[in-house]
Amino acid sequence: MKLRDLAKGCSVFLAVIVAGYVSTAYVDQRFATQVNTTSSPASSPAPSACVDNDGSWKNWPWPNVPALSPKCR
Repeated sequence: MKLRDLAKGCSVFLAVIVAGYVSTAYVDQRFATQVNTTSSPASSPAPSACVDNDGSWKNWPWPNVPALSPKCR
């Protein structure tokens, strides 16, 4: 392996890591649920994700869903 090939491989590896970090920061900023700072946290707890009788998800804003979530009451 030549030094030039090693440099190309390292630069590609570094570019992939930087692109992954930037895209994660963008997704967190754009799609994260907004926290309401005006209401006190003790007034109402956040609803937890659950599975309805028909198999649909409730209280889950993300496209991926957690495995083995509880049934809704």
